Amino acid sequence: KVFMNTLKYLQSNELLLDVDLWRLFANLEELNKISLSFVEDFFEFVKKLVSKSDSSMDFSSILRKFFQGDLCQTHQIYCLNYTSAVFYLENLRQREDFGIYLKQWCEQNEQCKRLHLPELLVAPLHRLTRYPLLLNNIWKRSIDETEKSFIWSLKEKVEKSIWDLEGKVKWLDNFQKLRQLQEVIMWPQVWDRDKRFFVPECLKQYLREKSSENILSSANRLLLHEGKLTLAESTRLLEVYLFLFDDFLLITKIKHNKKKYGSSDTSVIPICPSLTPELQSFIREGGFCTVLDQPIPLDRLILKNVDPIHITVFSLRNAFLIQHENRYRQCIAVFLLQAQTETSKKTWMSQIETAISNYTTQHETKQST
Repeated sequence: KVFMNTLKYLQSNELLLDVDLWRLFANLEELNKISLSFVEDFFEFVKKLVSKSDSSMDFSSILRKFFQGDLCQTHQIYCLNYTSAVFYLENLRQREDFGIYLKQWCEQNEQCKRLHLPELLVAPLHRLTRYPLLLNNIWKRSIDETEKSFIWSLKEKVEKSIWDLEGKVKWLDNFQKLRQLQEVIMWPQVWDRDKRFFVPECLKQYLREKSSENILSSANRLLLHEGKLTLAESTRLLEVYLFLFDDFLLITKIKHNKKKYGSSDTSVIPICPSLTPELQSFIREGGFCTVLDQPIPLDRLILKNVDPIHITVFSLRNAFLIQHENRYRQCIAVFLLQAQTETSKKTWMSQIETAISNYTTQHETKQST
C-alpha cells in the first residue's frame, strides 16, 4: 500500500502519469479490503464464542460467507495478473524517474522493512496457499461430523482452485516467454542461410518464408532448457544459443547490437523476467538471435557423446554431437557443440534425452489412440 498510495500521490501531482496503476497492482485495494474483513469477522466470531464457555465453535457460517463468497476469487484475479505485473515492473525499473520513486519515495519508508516491490507483490500468492492449512486446522479441531464434512469439502474446493490457478499462471508465463522469444529470434530466408540456394531477385517474393516466425506463436509449446554453447566449425568456434522446446531443438547465432536496448531509437519491448538472466542481459544490450539452421524435430535428433580423446587435437572440451536426420533417416546436418563445463554438458545431454523420450511417448500414445 505504501508503493500504491505513493504512486497515486505522484500521479495526482502530474508525475509518472504514463505508469498504469492496474498493471502493477491489479485489484490490490479490493483484495486488502476483503482479506481484512475476513480476519476481523473471524476473530470477532472467536471472541464471542470464547466469552460463552458453554457454546460449541461452529465455524460453518463464517467460513461459508467468505470461502463460498469472493475471498478466493479476488485472490485469483490478483494472482493471474501477477506474472504480467512483474513483467511490467522489470521494464519500468530501467527508467530513472521510476527508480527514484522506488528507492527514495518508497523503499526508505520504515513500513516496508527494507523489502522491495517484487518481494511485496508476491505476498498475496503466499497467503492464498495458506488458506487450506487454516481450514485443515479447523477441521482437525471440529467435533460435529456435519461441520467436519462441510469444512473438508471447503478445503478441497480451495485446494482445487489453487491447482487450477497454478496451471493458468504457468500458461500465462509460458505465453509471455514465447512472445518475447518471437521478438528476439530472427529467421533468415533460405537463400541467406545457405549460399547453395540461388534465387533471382524477381522470384524471391514468391518464396518468402512468412510462416517461420509463427512457429513460436503456439502457447501450448513449452521451452524446456536454454543456454549458451560453442559450435565448432571448420575454421572457427562460433558462439551459439540453443532453445530446447518440447518438440524441437533450435540452434541460433548470437548477434550483438551496438544500440542499447530501450534507447530512444530502439523499439522498447518489456523483458520477460522468467527468461534466464543471461538472455535478459543480452537483450538489454540490443542483441538478438539468428536461426542458424532449420529447427530439429526431436524424433529426427540423434544425440552422441564425444570422448575427449577424439577431439584433443582440436582443443575442444566437454563436447557432444547433434545429428539431424530427415524422414528417410539420412543425415542432413551435424553440429559439434562444446559446453563450458562437464556439468553443463551432462545437463544438456540429460535434458535432450528426456525431451526425446517424452516426445516419443506422447507421439506413440496419440498414434495408438
